Amino acid sequence: RFPGLVRLRAFNPFIPLKDLDSSLPAAFFHFYVTNPTDEPLRYSLCFSLNNLLTKTGGLHSYHETPTGRAILLKCEQDEEAGLCLATDGLSGSHQLYWYRGDWFDNLNTFWQDFTAFGPLKDRRYQSVKTGGDPNYSADDLASLCASLEVPAGETGELRFVWSWYIPEENNYWNPPEDCGCGCDHGQEDGDCGCGHDHGQEDGGCGCGAPANNWRHYYATRFTGALDVAAYCIKNFRSLEEETCAFTETLFSSKLPKEALEAVSANLAVIKSPTCLRLEDGSLYGFEGCHCDSGCCEGSCTHVWSYTYAIPFLFPALERSMRQNEYLYSCHDSGAMGFRLMLPLGRPATDFRPCADGQFATVMRVYREFRLSGKLEWLRSLWPQVKKTIEYAWSEENYDRWDADKDGILEGRQHHTLDMELFGPNAWLSGLYLGALQAGTRMAELLGDEAAAAEYGALYRRGRRKLNQELFNGEYFIQRIDLRDKALLESYTQGKALTGGSAVDAYWNEERGEIKYQIGEGCGIDQLLGQWHADLIGLGSIFDEDKAASALRSIYRYNFMEHAGDFMNPCRLYCLDEESGLRICVWPEGRRRPFIGAPYSEETMHGFEYAAASMMIRHGMEEEGLRCVKAVRDRYDGRYRNPWNEFECGSNYARSMASFALLLVYSGLKYDLYEQRLGFAPLHPKDFACLWSLEGAWGQVRYGEGNVSICLMDGALRLKRLDLNLEGRRPKTLLVDGQSLAFRAEEGALLCSEAFTAKREIRVLFE
Repeated sequence: RFPGLVRLRAFNPFIPLKDLDSSLPAAFFHFYVTNPTDEPLRYSLCFSLNNLLTKTGGLHSYHETPTGRAILLKCEQDEEAGLCLATDGLSGSHQLYWYRGDWFDNLNTFWQDFTAFGPLKDRRYQSVKTGGDPNYSADDLASLCASLEVPAGETGELRFVWSWYIPEENNYWNPPEDCGCGCDHGQEDGDCGCGHDHGQEDGGCGCGAPANNWRHYYATRFTGALDVAAYCIKNFRSLEEETCAFTETLFSSKLPKEALEAVSANLAVIKSPTCLRLEDGSLYGFEGCHCDSGCCEGSCTHVWSYTYAIPFLFPALERSMRQNEYLYSCHDSGAMGFRLMLPLGRPATDFRPCADGQFATVMRVYREFRLSGKLEWLRSLWPQVKKTIEYAWSEENYDRWDADKDGILEGRQHHTLDMELFGPNAWLSGLYLGALQAGTRMAELLGDEAAAAEYGALYRRGRRKLNQELFNGEYFIQRIDLRDKALLESYTQGKALTGGSAVDAYWNEERGEIKYQIGEGCGIDQLLGQWHADLIGLGSIFDEDKAASALRSIYRYNFMEHAGDFMNPCRLYCLDEESGLRICVWPEGRRRPFIGAPYSEETMHGFEYAAASMMIRHGMEEEGLRCVKAVRDRYDGRYRNPWNEFECGSNYARSMASFALLLVYSGLKYDLYEQRLGFAPLHPKDFACLWSLEGAWGQVRYGEGNVSICLMDGALRLKRLDLNLEGRRPKTLLVDGQSLAFRAEEGALLCSEAFTAKREIRVLFE
């Protein structure tokens, strides 16, 4: 019987390209209060917050600012850390402390305070609590109340912000080894009693060891939680408007329902504790997160290479990941540690390099260049990129990936299924060929003629061999004699997950065969190199007819209608009547290893999205959408959180592979170095879709007689538009309303000089 209607819009800013405003440590709450009665009423909204920083008593203070009112919650143990409640409601009251008592005394008292006529009763305590049962009232809460008059039949608005400021972070999951100086550089404030300042770069003791703590990026922008809240309240309206503009543009994209849901839901990973920004602003990611810690450190290259959301929505952040990988994770040999070690400056991990992550990262460098057009950035990374390519045949490569330099990987190849493949296989060799093709393109751009010639020749040789020797008539395989123990005996260097030599780790003495291999199995990722090549613009690595056959095989053999029909000894991401694509299946008549590749029986969402989006792009839309729907049906809210696809941890980064669906349906083409932008929608009639790349984002629309590229923010400098015109002849090119001369050439519009667009590019047809 409450005489009012209350609506809430809660958000954290998410604005393409604006990574500063999209990484604010705050939650935003916009309340709309409607008065349905015949007389004006005064409404009060109260925001209460537990002081999560302490169990021994908080330090709470009230503040009035030009933009509103706030309560700051701190603790005695940390001078900088704080939480803040703020509102733009200038009228209202506050309660710095809830009543301290036992049982339910605090909530009982608060309710009586709040429902009594008049302002909240303020209450103050000494900072440290005494007495009482800590099992019941160990927490300290504060309340900020805002009031507003709402005329009859009208709606009023109030805004609240909850901000936090925990400036220091340390590597609690894998701290640096003790340097032997006797000081504990992982402790704050010299807690070891040695008197040294462990926050300094070398621990302050002169030993040269890096400190194990750093500041979150937001702590370099703001002085505290109150400062964050003031910024958020001041800019609330613009932050909300821009976030809503992105949301509305994304959800007005004319993609199939399940595809749009997969794209949008997994953007939540970016806002989860899976991701953090380091002190210099660069992006770092766990693979996922557990309830109280990160899961699997290091922006893991073989997981994060599947993610396509951040490169397009926040390209500067994605470039920062490439910079850190090549600056801090590469050994002099060209071997890339696939987990970035923190704090920055630590030596690269000495675990053996990962073939899929290393070669996919080379392709991602080329992608980041095309998305930004930044040639000098590419030039700065090129020496290290070359090393990581050439490590394949380097004498220092103790895993001998491509020792005979034939363009196919034959050696010991670590990969994302956490073990190694031995011998030629299409999955990892396809990624290698993608890296060689990307390397050829980058070398040509940078004038490195020798590298371009070498990589190009090796690519062509390997491509021919892959398509001739690794296709079994249905799909692409791994060629290996599982009974050949000698294949393992020469690999004695580098760490193994299971310890010991390759023989110890991989030989099944009882069965007389090699463990953890794919062999004649149908792997979900056999075409992964082509997936990247399609999305980055590297052409066809696999013969198109054979790739099409392989995709049909993946759907035929790997897709299961009912998970309950199959035994799965691994992790259960799909069960009972649920459907999904399995990682690897050995069809009838194909030899199955007694112990095959790890996780073969699982369904992992990032793999599924990659395979499904490839199916859709290569003429199997119905089958691809069935695979996408199978994932999203598992996350329909009944048994699982719709915004938390988990693998090894919640909010798993690999699920951001779903963004490829948007790229596939829009047919986005991009090369800002060549000043080119284009689209080839899968269904161009009455199509609309969000697009984003360095410098601008917006929406493309295909109408009856025109194509419109709307810029929601930013500007683009272009010379060429590639459009799927379906035989239609372009008549007029309008840029921000001004007609420009152009020439048409095979579905493209070319201008003699570059133009800058800030609002809209429109092409009219005859």
